Amino acid sequence: MPWGFRSSTPMWPRMSSCSWEMTYNTNAQVPDSAGTATAYLCGVKANEGTVGVSAATERTRCNTTQGNEVTSILRWAKDAGKSVGIVTTTRVNHATPSAAYAHSADRDWYSDNEMPPEALSQGCKDIAYQLMHNIRDIDVIMGGGRKYMYPKNRTDVEYEMDEKARGTRLDGLNLIDIWKSFKPKNKHSHFVWNRTELLKLDLYTVDYLLGLFEPGDMQYELNRNNVTDPSLSEMVEVAIQVLRKNPKGFFLLVEGGRIDHGHHEGKAKQALHEAVEMDRAIGQADNMTSLEDTLTVVTADHSHVFTFGGYTPRGNSIFGLAPMLSDTDKKPFTAILYGNGPGYKVVGGERENVSMVDYAHNNYQAQSAVPLRHETHGGEDVAVFAKGPMAHLLHGVHEQNYIPHVMAYAACIGANLNHCTQASSAGSPAPGPLLLPLALLPLRSLF
Repeated sequence: MPWGFRSSTPMWPRMSSCSWEMTYNTNAQVPDSAGTATAYLCGVKANEGTVGVSAATERTRCNTTQGNEVTSILRWAKDAGKSVGIVTTTRVNHATPSAAYAHSADRDWYSDNEMPPEALSQGCKDIAYQLMHNIRDIDVIMGGGRKYMYPKNRTDVEYEMDEKARGTRLDGLNLIDIWKSFKPKNKHSHFVWNRTELLKLDLYTVDYLLGLFEPGDMQYELNRNNVTDPSLSEMVEVAIQVLRKNPKGFFLLVEGGRIDHGHHEGKAKQALHEAVEMDRAIGQADNMTSLEDTLTVVTADHSHVFTFGGYTPRGNSIFGLAPMLSDTDKKPFTAILYGNGPGYKVVGGERENVSMVDYAHNNYQAQSAVPLRHETHGGEDVAVFAKGPMAHLLHGVHEQNYIPHVMAYAACIGANLNHCTQASSAGSPAPGPLLLPLALLPLRSLF
């Protein structure tokens, strides 16, 4: 999570740091992505399953929302005149991105089609609707989620025969048209739905960009269609080129969200290839920004019950077998394992013999200790890596909701600006343009 200023004698120190953050939700020892996203984007701990609201809001209870909304670092940056962007490999109204702009008692209210009648009658709005209405001038939005923007049963532009890809909205709204209508006539606004259109844009003339490349979440990197779907690193490159034209700087939220999905499905190979692509995206952002004026923070919302062990020797495939048999059931086991998940299998009353299966397959579900249809998150602290101005404030162990306050303090945005005024009046150079590439990666799930 990032920021910066340009000056020949920068006000803040420039360095790299590593710290840890505590991820629990206010009502959960092991968190979910909505409450955690609210913490590291809005600076307030929240209940599991709620986004952009304080813990006074109870999940699914629409009437507990009003008066308990909290704003995000993206809003603070936009209010300060910065350009802002959201890039994700999930749907753009998924838990992590939605905490940047929405206020919802339930993370699953993707469109009004997923909302209960009671919530609709009480006036709550779905998250896709809020994306287009709450902060109307988000400069860049890219990810999946097309179907939540269109009326019920409207055929998808890419998957014409797939009923699951069709529009979901009960209110009949076309949110893409609404997004276009909110943009100034003297600005260049572009909606694209495939990689070819995206890469053909003259980014020097793009003021607003909305890219929705799948009906739901984007494809896994290993399955990605190079014609229709851009990679995460390609989206990051485009986003920064658009956002950095603002002399006041920018904030960019980047989420490698399908890392999480791969783990939930027990597909370690998919998850780790998503992590590799996230690493490429971080490298791309690094190449396009400067340590002098950019605070970059790479962290996670939570971990997973994912482990790598078995005393494997150097050179052994990470997707291979441990070099020993179990000393209990005399069967081999993979180096990668999950504490729980769909990879739990019993054959003939005994643990499956994995030497008889293709454990290197892209969709192989790694063995787990407890059978679950979906693997769970973990509850331990996760790593926070930071570099650039004021990175030294991220060291030691912190509550997760500390993170956006560090970014805001460093960037001189948000509510606490006294230190900026004091520095300026004392003759020190005041912070200038904000450059905030924020990358989110479940790093702990790899260790």
